Amino acid sequence: MFKALSVLSLAAMAAGITGLFLSDALFAKQPWVIAIQVALFALMVWARLTFGRRTDGVLVTNGPYAYLRHPIYAAIIHFVWAGALDSFSWPVLGWAETVTAGAFTRMHLEEYVLKRQYPEYRDYRKRAKKFIPFVY
Repeated sequence: MFKALSVLSLAAMAAGITGLFLSDALFAKQPWVIAIQVALFALMVWARLTFGRRTDGVLVTNGPYAYLRHPIYAAIIHFVWAGALDSFSWPVLGWAETVTAGAFTRMHLEEYVLKRQYPEYRDYRKRAKKFIPFVY
């Protein structure tokens, strides 16, 4: 059941992103919103590079992970909402909600695993926020 929910959540994210792309609402049109999306893309790349191949089995708590427990999901969600709000329509907001629901479900599932795999994860959760640095 756990794996099925994880796959379903990933499929929801992919469907939402596809819906936004096909609605011409994934990428922003206003220069200042484009700048925000570029910064979010940079965050996602930085997080992915920091995460590395993970062959050593150590909990990653440096780089963007020092501030956010899920910087890649956070970057994706913020990126999607920047584009969706820049191209506001009710269907577009529905696609953005679909991405958000899928990402939050995956975050919760991953936290379930991480708490069991890494005893130090409980202390890490107190230091790093889930989604918005210094807030939540």
